[in-house]
Amino acid sequence: MAFKVKFWGVRGSIACPSPRHIGFGGNTSCVEVSAGGERIIFDAGTGIRNLGHWMLKKGATRATLMLSHTHWDHINGFPFFTPAFMPDNHFTIMAGHVQEEGGVRKVLSGQMAQPFFPVPLEAMRGTLAFEDFEAGESFDLGNGVHVRTAPLNHPNGATGYRIEYRGKAMCYVTDTEHVPGQPDQNILRLIEGADLVIYDSTYTEEEFPSKVGWGHSTWEEGVRLCRAANVRMLAIFHHDPTHEDAFMEELELTARRAWAGAIVARENMRINLL
Repeated sequence: MAFKVKFWGVRGSIACPSPRHIGFGGNTSCVEVSAGGERIIFDAGTGIRNLGHWMLKKGATRATLMLSHTHWDHINGFPFFTPAFMPDNHFTIMAGHVQEEGGVRKVLSGQMAQPFFPVPLEAMRGTLAFEDFEAGESFDLGNGVHVRTAPLNHPNGATGYRIEYRGKAMCYVTDTEHVPGQPDQNILRLIEGADLVIYDSTYTEEEFPSKVGWGHSTWEEGVRLCRAANVRMLAIFHHDPTHEDAFMEELELTARRAWAGAIVARENMRINLL
């Protein structure tokens, strides 16, 4: 069975539907992983809308949605995820940081409640199973797919994920803020030896000092972490809205010169691990 990754949304903070964001994409975070017959969706930013349309065309009826956290740019595509409205479909929705707030169902229901949104969560006629856990736990999805998690340094909390299947591993690590000169041990343990790490690279090292406390990291820190953990490939991810195509093209060249294992995530990019 294949182990594949596809990027449906790579932008951070807010969607950017402009001509200057076409090359890398303007939709916010959503990454699809197919492994062992399981479909895993990381985050429900605006990119999940196009993923939903693709699933309808392919007749895909089930998936596990794993949320890094529930800030708007990572959940505001969820009300437009058409497959969740179909009665014969089944989705498990998981989060590792909101139990104290009443759980992931309450959070997602809240953003779809009036006066914020006219269509309530109950209008979704698919079978939705909501599961909360504590970041740091591990679990199996079946068909040989194993999941490890870790807490991340982000306002209100966030969760990093590692998917393991048939000797290969990919990690989804966003949103997180590093402390300069102090590699995050939680992340290093999570990503050790991974084939692919998708990492929060919102800022550059030059921008970072003015953004301390905002909960994000840099591509340079991603390179340092991946090299220290013997990672094969880093996908620079969660692009800042101000980083338009020309900026991102130059960043890509600089990152590739810094480390050959670095790539920049683009919408519709596919990576095959098996």
